[in-house]
Amino acid sequence: MININSCLQEIFGAAIQAAYPDLENPPLVVTPSQQPKFGDYQCNSAMGITQILLKTTEQKVSPREIAEKISKNIPANDCIEKVEIAGPGFINVHLRKDFVSKQLSSLLVNGVQPPALGKRKKVVVDFSSPNIAKEMHVGHLRSTIIGDSMCRLFEFAGYDVLRLNHLGDWGTQFGMLIAHLQDKFPDYLTISPPIGDLQAFYKESKRRFDTEEEFKKRAYQCVVMLQSKNPDFIKAWNLICDVSRKEFQKIYTCLDITLTERGESYYQEMMKDIVQEFEDKGFVQVDDGRKIVFVPGCSVPLTIMKSDGGYTYDTSDLAALRHRLCEEKADIIIYVVDSGQSVHLQTVFAAGQMIGWYDPKVTRVAHAAFGVVLGEDKKKFKTRSGDTVRLIDLLEEGLKRAMDKLKDKERDKVLSEEELRAAQTSVAFGCIKYADLSHNRLNDYVFSFDKMLDDRGNTAAYLLYAFTRIRAIARLASIDEEMLQKAAREEVLILDHEKEWKLGKCLLRFPEIVQKILEDLLLHTLCDYLYELATTFTEFYDNCYCVEKDRQSGQIVKVNMWRLLLCEATAAVMAKGFDILGIKPVQRM
Repeated sequence: MININSCLQEIFGAAIQAAYPDLENPPLVVTPSQQPKFGDYQCNSAMGITQILLKTTEQKVSPREIAEKISKNIPANDCIEKVEIAGPGFINVHLRKDFVSKQLSSLLVNGVQPPALGKRKKVVVDFSSPNIAKEMHVGHLRSTIIGDSMCRLFEFAGYDVLRLNHLGDWGTQFGMLIAHLQDKFPDYLTISPPIGDLQAFYKESKRRFDTEEEFKKRAYQCVVMLQSKNPDFIKAWNLICDVSRKEFQKIYTCLDITLTERGESYYQEMMKDIVQEFEDKGFVQVDDGRKIVFVPGCSVPLTIMKSDGGYTYDTSDLAALRHRLCEEKADIIIYVVDSGQSVHLQTVFAAGQMIGWYDPKVTRVAHAAFGVVLGEDKKKFKTRSGDTVRLIDLLEEGLKRAMDKLKDKERDKVLSEEELRAAQTSVAFGCIKYADLSHNRLNDYVFSFDKMLDDRGNTAAYLLYAFTRIRAIARLASIDEEMLQKAAREEVLILDHEKEWKLGKCLLRFPEIVQKILEDLLLHTLCDYLYELATTFTEFYDNCYCVEKDRQSGQIVKVNMWRLLLCEATAAVMAKGFDILGIKPVQRM
């Protein structure tokens, strides 16, 4: 699909270059117009150019004069009908109807395609990353949902995406878990131990570690045995990891999320090379027996080896970064981790640059930070008893509430059992994901089932319902897929009514939205767009008859095919938006 904003930027870029050939990097500002009387897009570069001319040549030229000069130099193109100069020097752009109509036909025939983005890049996204032997809680929800949606966006754009789950599957806590396993299930090597509740198992071993001196000593010995790769201890470690994996997988299955597991253990063998490399390049200082690295511009040094010879999170994060850059050859690496890790990650990235693993002008390494989940009391989201909310409980509660909502609306009377179940999971998980993604990820967000299941306003419940309604329009007019495809190839989309024109332009902004999010990684922009599209569609549907019926008999008198095609185009763009957000719409709801 064509990104109209990019097209207009190219056109105005050429016009400014022709009008002012001596200007270096002139400002290029093109945005969609907020009101129809100001055309469809606006170029607001004239004001900026006025400032530059004043500074560089001491010429005082009015922005209006500059706008006129730019307008006269607009090259021949397919998309602009006319331009008008308004106010102090805004250039209002009116698009050609036949251009918009052709783009919409192309969308209907070829499907919703990404904007052209050049070379196919390799992208690594590090997200979710829970800890073994601890349950996933509400804090993991954001990383998991945001990370999955980012992956879907990069996949849609045609990039090669590696979705990494950086599990906390290594470290000293495994000593106490293995020691406790040996006491509780001495025959664990031959009979698989029935650890039902790993959380309780973890708490029990932690209590013993804190209170029993003898147990604590054994736990430390177990860590040494594990790190020296003793097969019995590796087996115990694997058993514990497997119990956790099964629990995590239940959540990933619910939310339809796929990940490649690469926990901290994966990087263990690379640690000594990391320390060696920093030593060889003269970056290591010894402080109280610890090996530390000071990174320019960062307040806290990295500790790459403890005084007892053990490694730290800093070492494993550096090893992971190096592997992703040098072995995976990633062009883009995104860490979807909470804002609390910001300083740590910036220091790790800066160390990677300092040692020469990557150049930020060539390779993009970014921390997609996010705020915490709050309860409705605006405090950290906890259960009544003050515990962290388990993720699996939250998802089950969502399912229960979604079913209650559907029954309130008496959907159980019109949907089959299977359709009702599909609607339940679509609404429950769709609403939980959308509530998260529709907020700017940098802010904390208040978790409220009542708000997210409300079918009014910017919620998944409203959008899913709007989508099933749009999908039903053609069906109720007895127009099938084949007839729509034939019409898409043959019909010209007439956009004479102002609401048809408004909807057509809104649909074609989709590639701009995708491109913007690929740059700033803020997914709420897509949610805002989908909500705007749904409300623009409602305006169109209320004002433009798609199917005309006889008032007395209710018989269909006339089908306005071009308008049905606009309905189809809207459904196609919404479906693609849902897909990027990880939401599964249903045909009937």
